[in-house]
Amino acid sequence: MRLRHPCCGRPPPFIDLPYRPGHEAVGVVAATGKGVEDFAPGDRVIIEPNLYCGQCPQCRSGRYNICQELKVFGCQTPGAMTDLFTIPADRVHRVPDGMSDIEAALVEPLATPVHAVAKAGDLTGRTVAVLGAGPIGLLVLAAARHAGAARIAVTDLLDGKRERALRLGADVALPADAPDLVEQAHATLGGPVDVVFDCVARERSMAQATDLVAKGGRIIVVGVGAAGPTPIRLDLVQDREIRIEGTLMYTREDYRAAMSLIASGAVDTAEIVTATYPLADAAKAFAASVDPEQVKVLVTVDGP
Repeated sequence: MRLRHPCCGRPPPFIDLPYRPGHEAVGVVAATGKGVEDFAPGDRVIIEPNLYCGQCPQCRSGRYNICQELKVFGCQTPGAMTDLFTIPADRVHRVPDGMSDIEAALVEPLATPVHAVAKAGDLTGRTVAVLGAGPIGLLVLAAARHAGAARIAVTDLLDGKRERALRLGADVALPADAPDLVEQAHATLGGPVDVVFDCVARERSMAQATDLVAKGGRIIVVGVGAAGPTPIRLDLVQDREIRIEGTLMYTREDYRAAMSLIASGAVDTAEIVTATYPLADAAKAFAASVDPEQVKVLVTVDGP
């Protein structure tokens, strides 16, 4: 069985049509090019899809996730939902022995939360709010808990997603549209929170984040924001010395940390992967992926 994730039912920003997806892929090496020594045909691998130039200042400093010429395999280039494809050898990672294909398929989506949590600094003993209990929000929850967060509040509009967040270890899960959301979160967590991870990235969520976070705290923007301006309370940002920081994708170190996290059993795979479809039913998989009650929908490919 090999897995390719259909992502979402519509292309996100920065992607032009026609769109040939597949950036969260698990597969087997069919052949290697000249000079490739670290991999051989038959190796099980996962893709790290950020394709970078290696020459810009960001790449030279090790931050190739924000390369000036960044392209994402399966987003700006044709992706893995094809019979065969080629990709540079340094863009794949060997799947650890004993890790299932389904677990391996979660490494890429988990690497983004791992990177975001690292941006927040040491979370040991700290309080955290995660806005949005979609796949990234739930994986931020897992990564923040693993990083030592003492208490975590999660918000979402849907009852089912809040219940899932509780099963995955949230201390409290609150309706995102509750008029007293901030007061409820502060009461549960013992006051303003140290770090807010905004996995929604809209005007309302940013306003909530600004009200939730403590003076001197951090807001980490993880969600892909809508195109155009998003108003924020700069007076509060200035007066409370709030740090707002964006986060994009991951680096090799984040991938390795995500693999270790999954291998440790810290991520409940059954709660994250909510549906799988055979390749013949890929259209059904894409349709299912826009159901807000789904978390991760995978396409399975049977073969040698």
